[in-house]
Amino acid sequence: MTRKKGKYEIQQSNKAKYLIKNSNVFNGDIGGKLFPINGTHFPKSDYLLNSRNNLLNFMTQDVIDYFTKNEIAFWKTGITEVDEHNMPTGHTLSSQISCINHLFPLRNDRKAVLAIAKTICSDIVDVFEITTDKFLPAYIAFETISENDYLNECIGQKPTRGTMCTSVDALIFAQHQNGKKILLPIEWKYTESYDDTDKSTEKGRGKTRLSRYTNLINNSTQLKQKYKDYTSSIYFFEPFYQLMRQTLLTEQMIANKDAELIKADDYIHAHIIPSENIDLLNKEYLPSKQDMETTWRSCLTNQEKYKIISPKDLITNIDKIKYKKLINYLSERYW
Repeated sequence: MTRKKGKYEIQQSNKAKYLIKNSNVFNGDIGGKLFPINGTHFPKSDYLLNSRNNLLNFMTQDVIDYFTKNEIAFWKTGITEVDEHNMPTGHTLSSQISCINHLFPLRNDRKAVLAIAKTICSDIVDVFEITTDKFLPAYIAFETISENDYLNECIGQKPTRGTMCTSVDALIFAQHQNGKKILLPIEWKYTESYDDTDKSTEKGRGKTRLSRYTNLINNSTQLKQKYKDYTSSIYFFEPFYQLMRQTLLTEQMIANKDAELIKADDYIHAHIIPSENIDLLNKEYLPSKQDMETTWRSCLTNQEKYKIISPKDLITNIDKIKYKKLINYLSERYW
C-alpha cells in the first residue's frame, strides 16, 4: 500500500523543486535522479543527482568524514543507493539530512550547543564532549546507540550506528543544575507522516517485535499501559514505535551506565518537528483516536522528560551574527 503524501510533504517537495531551479541552495544540481517507487525507478525532480549537494556546502566533506570514520550509515532510499560508498542520500526531504544541516555546523561550539540544550531544558548549565565518537568528537553526536544490545535487536552482534538497531538522530550530553548528568536524545522529523500499519501484527516480524520489547516496556519507569499483551497497542504504531524504542534505549543506557562510555543519570527526550507538519502532529492516531502529542503523553509517567520543539525554535538562541550564513541557508531551504 502506498502512503498518501501529506500536505506539508507536498509543500516542501515543491519548495525543493523551486530552489533547484531558482537558487544555489543545492549548488546548481538540476535534480531528477532515479527514485524507487513501488519497485520501479522514476526520475524525481526533487531528488539530487549528486547527493553531496544535499549538505550545506562548507561542511560537506566534514560530514562524510565523520560518518565514514565513525562507521555510521547514512539513510538510504532503496536500491538506487545501495552500491554507493556510504554517501548521504540525494533525497531533499530526508529528515536525517535536515538534522545534520541544522546541527552539524554547531557541534564544535560549546556555547551554541549549550544554547540548544537550554532550549530543551532551561536548567541545563553545561554540555560535555561526547567521547563515543572516536573520530571528530564534539558536543553533538549523530546516530547514537548504546555500547551493548540492551533491546535484543542485533542477535549476538554489536549494534551498528544508523542501521539495523534503535538509535537516536542526535545526542547532547549535559549537566543539570541539580548535579545530574543528562542525556538529551533528539528524534528529528521533517516531512514524515504515517499510515496505520500495526507493527505488532506484521507478517514475519510482529511476533518478534512483541517478544523483543514487551518485558522492557513492563520494566520501564517512563512508559505506561503495562499489560501482558501489547498486540495492537499504541507502542506498535508509528511514530510511537520509534519513540518507545528510543525511550527504552535511553533508560537502559542509564540503568547500565557502568558499562557505557557515556555515564548519565537522567534524560530528556527531544522530539523535533516542524510546527507546519500537521499531518504528523494533528492526525487522529490508532488506537488512541487523538493527536500525536496527546497520544504519546498519555503513555508517559513523567511529562517533563518529553519535549516537542520546532527546528527553528531549537536553534533560536544561538549567536545570530556568528551563524548568519547558516541561519540564512536554513531559512531559505527549510523554514
